[in-house]
Amino acid sequence: MSGPLTLGIETSCDETSAAVLRGDRELLSHTILSQDVHVIYGGVVPEIASREHLRLLDGVVDDALVRAGVGLDDINLFAVTAGPGLIGALLVGVAWAKGAAWALDRPVVGVHHMEGHLFAVNVEHPEAEPPFVALLVSGGHTLLLWVPAWGDYRLLGETRDDAAGEAFDKAAKLLGLPYPGGPSIEQIAHDGDATRHPLPRPLLASTTRPGDPDYYDFSYSGLKTALRTRIQRIAEGELTVEVPHLAASFQEAAVGVLVEKTARAVQELNCPRVLLGGGVANSRTLRARMMERIPGVELFHPSARLATDNAAMIARAGRFRFDRGEVAGMDLSARADLPFPGLARPDHRVC
Repeated sequence: MSGPLTLGIETSCDETSAAVLRGDRELLSHTILSQDVHVIYGGVVPEIASREHLRLLDGVVDDALVRAGVGLDDINLFAVTAGPGLIGALLVGVAWAKGAAWALDRPVVGVHHMEGHLFAVNVEHPEAEPPFVALLVSGGHTLLLWVPAWGDYRLLGETRDDAAGEAFDKAAKLLGLPYPGGPSIEQIAHDGDATRHPLPRPLLASTTRPGDPDYYDFSYSGLKTALRTRIQRIAEGELTVEVPHLAASFQEAAVGVLVEKTARAVQELNCPRVLLGGGVANSRTLRARMMERIPGVELFHPSARLATDNAAMIARAGRFRFDRGEVAGMDLSARADLPFPGLARPDHRVC
């Protein structure tokens, strides 16, 4: 196959990643280097993340180019995460991409990190095309979208406080489990009884209706507080025995809210096609509960490698934006709060 080559760069948090994409979907190489140093702190330390990106990015890009069998001067387009994320980390990637684009006289495109997560599934599954309901769940974001077409995004609901992935990380810390929290909780919850310590499912009242503020929005701070209260009521010597049950209860509550809100969107929009994106999309429990709750749903989800922050999705989203005529200038900068492009409130259109 032939086609233009896009070099994607991702440095929004604690993964340093580069990927070479030919055309829209032929992934020639994909390198991800996770910064394991954050594990000892129980979460990402922004200053350390920025310094690690500075140290690692040249080598990660070189590795991606070698694996693809191309040189830097063969690249036709540079695509880089411009936000949202940790500002220092983002600036490392943006500065590198702009420098390379200027030196080679090539175009550069700034990509929204969460739009990248939308395109991650499409890299592996060409049939993952709109229309669909999208649930984007990561350490920093929880978004429920209606996507009638690429670039046309309707916000149904979002978190009012903690993101789902952040809530899992904080819950794991309360339970004495390692970071990142999602995989740790899912592993130990396998041996737990979720009914032993029932926890609330915030903003999930059956009395709410479409159009109500609570119908699609998420909130995880109350669930985290409820878990802490449960832990405090358990005698210190008994806590180790109860951790699997507490983890199972937390997971069922957190996942249950995600699944039920998505089911509401599928029903209201009459569109039984759901796309999962973000790190939490790698949860086997989330995917299983989604299939159980929405019979007949066509569920798209990324592989474990593309669920995490990665440059392949950035290259794919960057290619889409470039094909629409969107090219950044040398004044491209990073924004920790970069707005989601093309995002608006829904108008209740159906498939």
